[in-house]
Amino acid sequence: AERADVPVEKLRDAVDYRYEFSSEEIRRLAAALSLNDVGLLALAGGAYPLPEISGLPFCVHPIRMPHGIGVANAYIVSDCGSGRGLLFDCGPSYEQLRRFWPKTIHAIDAAFVTHAETEHTGGLDGLRRAFPQIPLFGPAMAGQRALGMTVPGESARLAFGDLEVSVLSTPGHAEAHNCYLVRMQKLGAAPALLISGDLIFAGSVGGAFYCQRRLAENLHRLMDGLPESTVIAPGHGPLTTIKNERRFNPFVL
Repeated sequence: AERADVPVEKLRDAVDYRYEFSSEEIRRLAAALSLNDVGLLALAGGAYPLPEISGLPFCVHPIRMPHGIGVANAYIVSDCGSGRGLLFDCGPSYEQLRRFWPKTIHAIDAAFVTHAETEHTGGLDGLRRAFPQIPLFGPAMAGQRALGMTVPGESARLAFGDLEVSVLSTPGHAEAHNCYLVRMQKLGAAPALLISGDLIFAGSVGGAFYCQRRLAENLHRLMDGLPESTVIAPGHGPLTTIKNERRFNPFVL
């Protein structure tokens, strides 16, 4: 507040999702916090730029479920027209997951968990009852043995037909947190999909509830190492791309 010459009460309000900053205050805050002022101003104005999503060689079905003041996302990735796919996260409850389930998907071949927060794992028990035979993958979080969860290591590659899932260990937001990179094996040059959990969102990054340093390291490892055509499917909010977040995300510098 002192460095940006902004009343501390306004910062406390912002923590509670009440934003009343002027454009000049936002610019000073961005300078004080070393943030991208263009992206921060866009967020404050409700006009954060989003890219057109195209070029993926498979179908992505976002499952957006109400949670708190926003939504929590799960995703099904499928070979288009196949009627089956891979599930990533499972929402606050299995009832909500089924309520918003895409009508064209009739079976799943495996399920993946990014991290153990309720809005991403609340549907696990119901999922296990509905699909008792499918493999379940996730980070080394409490309770995975009871769920029959397999914990693949960093850079493990798992193949399901033509779809390949690479495991990326990305602790920071949580002690046990994975991202997953989905590619079409026979189309190596096509854009990939990053299931980012709560590591990065369109215009934001996850809170560092476990470790700020490790979150920053993993964030920049993926942002610097993945092609800019990579589509990001975050745990909350809309789809975006590496290119878009490199350009506009206030927290990616």
